[in-house]
Amino acid sequence: MVTLRQIRSVVAVFEESSFTRAAERENATQSGVSQHVAAVEAALGVTLFDRDTNGIQPTASGKRYYEQAVEALGLLESAAGEARAAAIGASGPVHAGLMPAFTRAALAPVLDKFLKAHPYIDVRIVEGYSGALTSMVQAQTLDFALVPAGSADVGLKTTHLVRDREMLVSGPSAGVPHNLPVALSDLGPLSMIVPTRNNVRRKRLEEYFETHNVQIARILEMDAMMGTLELVAMGEWVSVLPGLICTSDSDGRVRRVSPLAKPALHSEFVMIEPSRKPLSPQAAALFEAMRDEICRLATV
Repeated sequence: MVTLRQIRSVVAVFEESSFTRAAERENATQSGVSQHVAAVEAALGVTLFDRDTNGIQPTASGKRYYEQAVEALGLLESAAGEARAAAIGASGPVHAGLMPAFTRAALAPVLDKFLKAHPYIDVRIVEGYSGALTSMVQAQTLDFALVPAGSADVGLKTTHLVRDREMLVSGPSAGVPHNLPVALSDLGPLSMIVPTRNNVRRKRLEEYFETHNVQIARILEMDAMMGTLELVAMGEWVSVLPGLICTSDSDGRVRRVSPLAKPALHSEFVMIEPSRKPLSPQAAALFEAMRDEICRLATV
């Protein structure tokens, strides 16, 4: 008979591509994880992983078993969470990761209502960029995170969140019309603030600039959203940011917000969660509240 611990070992080895890292994740020894995997292979009569000097690779049978195993583990976690919720109501911890676009625009109104409606849910929010948040979800230190589509997906389940239009954000002294579409190729050489290369958005922005003949005079790399917004307000530097983060600048007094045109640029955002650990009832409730507010803002 295959045990749950053995199944979890197979899932860990598949997702980590390493017996050593799988053992660290499962708080086990490397030999113990290896024995668990061997026991499953013996019980099934198939080889789940090819092992050689270059490391380990899942076989076709291993990939199929992983898909089914993750689904089974998820159903068991979900059943346990629903049973606890039915017994005591919505309670317990929620650890969520959000990009700055969402913390600036949506977080405060959501938490104001959510914490009043759910006094027994303990919420912890981590702000970060896609790479760091994805790693934290994969390590299960976050229940879920809201990130750009295109982040790493090994060991993750993805749910579509929102499609948002990209905006040129500039200071009033830059002379860019507020709330009117703008073609970056029509502007002079730009001093542009961009995310670092660890950020999923960086590659898409570079492709857009190159494809549409956007003249860039200087590049400043920053994964610091508040610093980016403050520097932009001073006038020399500009940045391309999701429309959601710009809702606080709707009056145009501190920063001008101009939708990109010729062509427009849109970004997709998703919610990621560990594929082997579905959202708890309290995490699902927080995500739904965040999604409702984000979709409302995107419509506006």
